[in-house]
Amino acid sequence: MGRLPTRLGHSDEATLVEHLDELRWRVVVMLAALALGTAVAFAFHGHILEWLNQPLPEARRHVVTFGVAEPFTVSLTVSVYAGFLLALPVILWQLWSFLAPALDPKSERRVLGLAVFAAALGAAGIAFGYLVLLPRAIHWLTSYDQAQFHILIRAQDYYKFVSTVLLGIVCVFELPMVVLGLVYLGALTSRQLRRHRRIGYFIVAAIALALPGPDPVTTALELLPMWLLFEGSIWLAALTERRIAKALRLATASGPT
Repeated sequence: MGRLPTRLGHSDEATLVEHLDELRWRVVVMLAALALGTAVAFAFHGHILEWLNQPLPEARRHVVTFGVAEPFTVSLTVSVYAGFLLALPVILWQLWSFLAPALDPKSERRVLGLAVFAAALGAAGIAFGYLVLLPRAIHWLTSYDQAQFHILIRAQDYYKFVSTVLLGIVCVFELPMVVLGLVYLGALTSRQLRRHRRIGYFIVAAIALALPGPDPVTTALELLPMWLLFEGSIWLAALTERRIAKALRLATASGPT
């Protein structure tokens, strides 16, 4: 295969060698997308760093570096992460194109719908973390005990903190996807969620208290969307159970008598 990989149809057959050759070219496309995304991100890394520095108090937005090579390595590391995000649609599409022929068309549409839903939840988590959580948490942390400390914010530590917080918030916002997966596997039901709602609220509150943002306003801002996500997960679980039951009834009705 000396060209870009093409997706197999649901009825197409291929040998093991052809599958491996297709996989090899898809990996090449993914690596090329990552390299291109990194190059584009590095060309605009100044804007990316300014965007990442926005949650900092205005007087502390010039983060410091130590060592001769650190400014370059920090900029390159941030560019690689940003390049990965830029290349992520291509990477996911290549993986999906390789795996999708193993699914029937109905399951394929369902998985695509879940993928879009997961992407929307992730985007909402990033927006919430960047616009609401990070500014309040960082302002509180960087102004703590100013009389005792001369606070200098190191670039690589700050960007690691930002990425960790945003990743954690994205994972929290993916709670409905976790619940849907457990419901599909039969490990959880909406009835169990309703019965143990108080325990669920307590766990969500504990997670909110563990996240950065120690002041009551920030904690409340964290807690409200997390409770809404938990309630939404219960609703999604009930909806999923109804769809599964309907599919089983249709399969039973259309089966041999």
